[in-house]
Formats: sequence, structure tokens, C-alpha cells
Amino acid sequence: MSETSLPETGDRLDRATGVFVAHRELLFGVVYNVLGSVADTEDVLQETWLSWTARGGGGQPEEVANPRAYLVRVAVNHALRRRATITRRQETYIGPWLPEPLVSTGEGADETALRAESVSLALLVVLESLSPLERAVFVLHDVFGYPHTEIADILDRTPAAVRQLARRARAHVHDRRPAYEAHPRVRQEVTERFVRAALGGDIAALMEILAPDVTVWSDGGGNRRPAGLRPVHGRDKVARLLTGYVNRHGIGDLEVRFRQVNGDAAAVLFQGAEPFAVMVVDLTPEGDRVSGVYIVSNPEKLTRVERGEGEEEGPRS
Repeated sequence: MSETSLPETGDRLDRATGVFVAHRELLFGVVYNVLGSVADTEDVLQETWLSWTARGGGGQPEEVANPRAYLVRVAVNHALRRRATITRRQETYIGPWLPEPLVSTGEGADETALRAESVSLALLVVLESLSPLERAVFVLHDVFGYPHTEIADILDRTPAAVRQLARRARAHVHDRRPAYEAHPRVRQEVTERFVRAALGGDIAALMEILAPDVTVWSDGGGNRRPAGLRPVHGRDKVARLLTGYVNRHGIGDLEVRFRQVNGDAAAVLFQGAEPFAVMVVDLTPEGDRVSGVYIVSNPEKLTRVERGEGEEEGPRS
């Protein structure tokens, strides 16, 4: 071994690390939107890093003509293989399965950029009903703006096959998700009203703000007492469910803080310094009523939620 071989290898690894770090935010956004799990996304990024260093860090980085395209291709294909593992976990999951929420801390521009290209929690729920390939195509094309020809290279499919997958995915999503998105200020106001009514056990206020066909999904994963083991549909049932839960179990010393969750205004409940639940609402096209409620209280999906400091506090009930 020559005296310069170790420094040269170190330089190559440093260059490979720099390239990977420069693309990590993009890779995280793509993979997370394909999987809906932060933990699995981090595992996929680790696998992608190992593939990258084996190709670029341990060998010749210059051999990779387009590092961005290479990294996205490797990450997406690792994600598609990981999708099968997630599906098996979902088959034995207790109660509704919801995506792991991306909760902001209110700090840093990088986080804002990431949220800008992450889809809402409600849309992630819809994406769960797509096939893995349809979901990957939808995320790459509709969320990140990749042309069909590049997606074909990433997935090793023909452009015609990718266009067909994109049409099916888009039609399915559009059938289940209206194109309308409420103004952020409106979403914030409705979220705050809903949380106050729900945690205050105010059934009259809930009946006013809930849409007639509202549905609530509560994901406790069998680790925490949820509001329900099945989705509950209809304004009367949802209002009784939420007020009944508060009346039976109380909310003790829970503190509410309003955060951005997957880019939308939402409520995060803390018990002391520990996260207790994330509550995200979906709104009617008019934007004045709640059409869906997503409650994630499974502790395994809240491990990355931090209480933080200096954030706007919600009502303590």
C-alpha cells in the first residue's frame, strides 16, 4: 500500500460524503413520501449511503456522471423494497395505521424547505391505497416534478408504462382528495377551534364545527389507549366519541402546542416534556368545517417530536 493511498481514500470518502449530504434533504423528502415512516426513511437513507460509498466513496466518484440521479434511483428502489416490510407490519397492526407525522420545531430554514415538498398527512393516507409503483410515480412526478422519462430510468420501466402508472395514481388521488386547499390562516383558526372544543368536552361547539360526514382515525398502535380502534364516521358519533373520551379519561396535565405537521397547521399534545399525541384536521372545500381528524398517539411514531422552546402555546385545559 502506498503512502498516499490512505489520504486519497479519505479524500474520496470526504467528497462522497459532501455530495450525499447535499442531496440528503431531497432523498429524505422522496423516500418519506413513498413510505410514510420517518424511521424506515432513515434506514433507507443509510442503505443508500452505503450503496453510494461503495460506488463513489470507495471507488471513483467521477464514474458517477449524475450523482443526483444515481442517489434518487438507489433511494427509491431501496424504498420500494422496504415498502413490503411496512405492508407486513400493517397487516398485524392494532387499529388504524396512520403515517408517522413530520412535526416541525419552528426552527431552521432547511426544515421549512423540506416541509414545502412534503405532502399533507391526509394525502399520505390516500397514497397508502396506491400500489408501491403508483405511489413512487405520483411522488416523483406530482410532488417533485420529475418528468416521465427520468422516472422511467429510476424505476427501470418504459416511459409509456410510467405514464400509465401516473394516470392511474392521479385519477385515484383526485377521486379521494379535492383539489382545494384551505388558506393556512383558515386552517390554523379551524384547528384551534376544534382542539378547544374537543379537549374542553364541548359537544355543542363540536357539532357546529364538524362536517356531517366527518371521519376520525385514531392510531395508538396498541401502545396507548386510543379514541377508537376503528375509524368513526358521522358528526354525532364523532362528537360523542371525543367528548366521551375526555369525560372518561380526562386530559390531566396535557399541554397543547400548535405546530406545522407535514406542512399544515396542527396540534401537538405534550404530557410534561413527552409527546402524547398529534392531531391533524382535514377541512371541507369551503374551509369552515372539519371533514377528517387524524390522531397519532402511538409513542413509537412520536419519538422524534420535541417539545422545543419559544413556540406558540395552545390552550391548557
